[in-house]
Amino acid sequence: MIDLKIDDRGASGRVATVVIDNAAKLNCMSRPVRDGFLAAFAELARDDRLRAVVVTGAGGRAFIGGADVRELAALRDEPEAEAFITEVHRCCDAVRRLPVPVIARVQGYVLGAGLELAACCDMRVASSDSHFGMPEVKIGLPSVIEAALLPQLIGWGRTRYLVLTGETVAVADARDWGLFEFVVPPEELDATVERMVAAIVESGPHAVRAQKALVSDWERLPLDAAVQRGIKVLASAWSTDEPRRMTAERLAEMGRRRKG
Repeated sequence: MIDLKIDDRGASGRVATVVIDNAAKLNCMSRPVRDGFLAAFAELARDDRLRAVVVTGAGGRAFIGGADVRELAALRDEPEAEAFITEVHRCCDAVRRLPVPVIARVQGYVLGAGLELAACCDMRVASSDSHFGMPEVKIGLPSVIEAALLPQLIGWGRTRYLVLTGETVAVADARDWGLFEFVVPPEELDATVERMVAAIVESGPHAVRAQKALVSDWERLPLDAAVQRGIKVLASAWSTDEPRRMTAERLAEMGRRRKG
């Protein structure tokens, strides 16, 4: 249900692709998918050479079509429902807690729990033929857990539209919503994702990890505390040789360009 692919780029580190492979059911987050997803991210979190992760769905028809409706229908009481949604939350939280950037490669439908997981990714790229929505109210449920991230991505009005109507929106009709960093034709999807990955890999690995952690701090801290946190994080960068080495390399490159 989860296909974990590792691209070893030598001295530049490793890039992982996590493929949710439940295409016959629009890659819905069934129990096997959730278990496999959590296991894959636990493994990736331990990889010190990891630079970036791409999450995508198999088959091209969906990124993630939501939670498994059959599993939802089989829930018998409140404790079972709480356990179910907590496990979905753990998948989303694993993405947010991974120390390196995670990019959602979206093609086809991204609905409900799938949109919540996409919202947890650091960046999102969608093919122009994709559709997204939060259809939980149409099956008698509110949208919960990481749907709480949507207002800061698309605003309160658009969030209310999604979660209160349950309507599905074509990406082409919502290019200015801010949910996706890039919306591209399907044939350009992989190249666009690779450009983002390459930019991350070319940057300082310690700096990128520190930056992701700092962005998480920005989300929860008041402005003054966030600024002070940033001062400490920048100072701690000098505990490695990365700033000295990379600034020296940049200065040398600038010198070569001037002479050229």
